[in-house]
Amino acid sequence: MTNSLAAAIAAAGNPVNLLRNSKIGMYVYPVVAPEFSNWRTEQEAWRKSAVLFDQTHHMDELIVEGPDATAFLSHHGINSFANFDLNRAKHFVPVTPNGHVIGDHIIFREREDKYILVGRTPTSNWLMFAAAYGQWNVRLRYDPRSPSRPEGERVVREHYRFQIQGPDAPKIFEKMNGGPVPEIKFFHVDWINIGSKRVQALRHGMSGAPGLEVWGPYKDKDYIQSTILQAARDAGVNLVQCGSRAYSTNTLESGWIPSPLPGIYTGDGMLAAYRDWLGADSYEAAGAIGGSFVSDNIEDYYVNPFELGYDFYIGWKKDDFIGKEALAALKGKPSNRKKVTFEWNREDVLKVIASSFEEGTPYKWIDFPQPNYASSSADMVCDERGKMVGMSMFNGYSFNERCLLSLGVVAPSVEVGDVLTLKWGEPEPTEKTSTETHRQAEIRVRVAPTPYAKEARENYADSWRTKSTVSA
Repeated sequence: MTNSLAAAIAAAGNPVNLLRNSKIGMYVYPVVAPEFSNWRTEQEAWRKSAVLFDQTHHMDELIVEGPDATAFLSHHGINSFANFDLNRAKHFVPVTPNGHVIGDHIIFREREDKYILVGRTPTSNWLMFAAAYGQWNVRLRYDPRSPSRPEGERVVREHYRFQIQGPDAPKIFEKMNGGPVPEIKFFHVDWINIGSKRVQALRHGMSGAPGLEVWGPYKDKDYIQSTILQAARDAGVNLVQCGSRAYSTNTLESGWIPSPLPGIYTGDGMLAAYRDWLGADSYEAAGAIGGSFVSDNIEDYYVNPFELGYDFYIGWKKDDFIGKEALAALKGKPSNRKKVTFEWNREDVLKVIASSFEEGTPYKWIDFPQPNYASSSADMVCDERGKMVGMSMFNGYSFNERCLLSLGVVAPSVEVGDVLTLKWGEPEPTEKTSTETHRQAEIRVRVAPTPYAKEARENYADSWRTKSTVSA
């Protein structure tokens, strides 16, 4: 009986076999309608008018509170907590003792002894295990993301969460607030009005343009949403509601890689205990690796903070945190890759699509706007000699740029403007239910800056998005 991740790995032979043959199916953004108008118009709205993202359902929420809350989180994340005052937020990144990224969350400090973390499941699971594994005076309350397929069942969350952004967003803020909103610094939190409700607002912007993220009790969700929409109408702004199909593509323009494989499948001590603790139905056990890159060594899929541009978060002055020694050894190493955007060649993409209108086995289908057929993606990117020099990790189509883009990492020698070849499609049949019978294709890709969108590069607050390791 495979009742843990460790047992599931043993039954499969190794972690790669387990994850490449996952039957979990497509990665789903739950509950929110796929489209409210159409995904092209919805993508366009965050550049040309204003967009409303409903972020209520697709992310975990973890509340950490208690006398040791700050020490606990500081020990289990790379971030410095020295300047983490009340009503602030951070991009929280935990790594393994070996320095591999587990995931990330946005973390909010609500009180001296209370934090709220929001994001994907791997970070939530790691922190819940860490609280049980160590001796910390903390209380954790977990609100998992909504079911991918609720099958008509009522879905209830702890909080609603909306984000409004785009060039016309300030007009909406002023109208719904009943006057000018306070000047909120990037990744700071303040209180504003939405109709008769007093709500917290974070200065943020998922697609690279500044905006506000607001949240509050789930019972207020319908009132908040209708008030925002009415404020937009009163302000004369075309506020476009964004569906789940377009939502997942916003990061392609702003440069955040949302789903690196958590580096927890190898390692002894704490990591071995973690694999015993995780269930066989956990995200880490059931998730799928997709893409053309296949290695027997699961560590070839891992990334570290230097490769994702998170190294400037590292609180080197902290006495101790998990992974500190390993990260110190990795610092400045020539083996560290760098994050880039890949711009896919138009003719090659059209060739792949055209094959589905021809006799015989087609190339792997490219779904629009985002071919989200696995939990984590790893497509080979090769140089002119066929040598692998990078890995594409998240892809999709941007109507704003009229281009297929992907985010990934490349060898330090690769420069912006270089043309490489991405291998698209699975090299062998797997048991994935999300892939059809197909053949592989070679697609030329041009290496481009990260973030890709000029708006994000030039006007977004100084952060990991603009601290790109590749210069334009």
